[in-house]
Amino acid sequence: MTVVGPFGLSVRDQALEADVQAGLAAVEEGLLEATKSEVPFITEAAQHLVRAGGKRFRPLLVMLAAQFGDPYAPGIVPSAVVVELTHLATLYHDDVMDEAEVRRGVPSANTRWGNSVAVLTGDFLFARASQILADLGPEAVRVQALAFERLVTGQILETAGPQDGRDPVDHYLDVLGGKTGSLVAVSCRFGAMMSGADETVVDVLTQYGERLGVAFQLADDVLDIASDSHESGKTPGTDLREGIATLPVLRLRERAARLGLAEDIALCELLDSDLSDDDRHARALHGLRAHPALEQARRDTVRYAEEARAALAPLPECDAKTALVELCDAVVHRAG
Repeated sequence: MTVVGPFGLSVRDQALEADVQAGLAAVEEGLLEATKSEVPFITEAAQHLVRAGGKRFRPLLVMLAAQFGDPYAPGIVPSAVVVELTHLATLYHDDVMDEAEVRRGVPSANTRWGNSVAVLTGDFLFARASQILADLGPEAVRVQALAFERLVTGQILETAGPQDGRDPVDHYLDVLGGKTGSLVAVSCRFGAMMSGADETVVDVLTQYGERLGVAFQLADDVLDIASDSHESGKTPGTDLREGIATLPVLRLRERAARLGLAEDIALCELLDSDLSDDDRHARALHGLRAHPALEQARRDTVRYAEEARAALAPLPECDAKTALVELCDAVVHRAG
């Protein structure tokens, strides 16, 4: 058994491992090439997060999905570069919105160079992704454009909050479907589509990616509360400090409204206070780490991961399918 990709994913077939490793290496080269500019400062800023590393979760999915067709087709690596560049661009913008100080264990671009440079660097990455995408054909452009629309819509809906009468948890899960699920789904879709896989297979893998993407983000929500900075690569409780209500917080509020327990209400009040104060922030983190709401968020993560696994049922048994199933397990394990 060998290990490849994020979360220590095991790949038992040597040929599959070789294909995936070669594909990811080519993606890494493609990312560095795509982030070069004639202006050295732009190159430095654009490669800041590329060189910081990362799980390359989306390119890995492209490579695994491509196994259901011709894994050596010419559009596979460029499409993986496109989805990773798009993802990286959103990180630059997210860190500005969240005022994050750390990303992938290094100072965020907005901390190092300021908000304006961070936003414009994200735009630069979007532009480079679009250039690559243009060579992949009109259908690829259409798929990416629809996914990008969903991604931005999800971000706007998160900022606007749920409409009156809308369940906050349902609203949040819809947000994640747009913000995260859409691009993970496109990763699977591109891999299958570029490999020439049957349209039924393309649809199955797209559905899988959508659910896995939500599970992946829910695991991030849990990690933001439960982990230390060494595990997550960013400052714990960043979302709390910025007043962003992720699923553990929403589950807490749901429970407080339903049961009316004094300790739940007190923790909600603490979360609604100014958490820029380090002592209050630490107490809020401690309270959530010990609260049943965190375990409920873990169960939600498991549910979406199981839905992703179930979506794979129509696919033929093969090593690539086994690897995709193991990714579901890895996401759950990541959430503890």
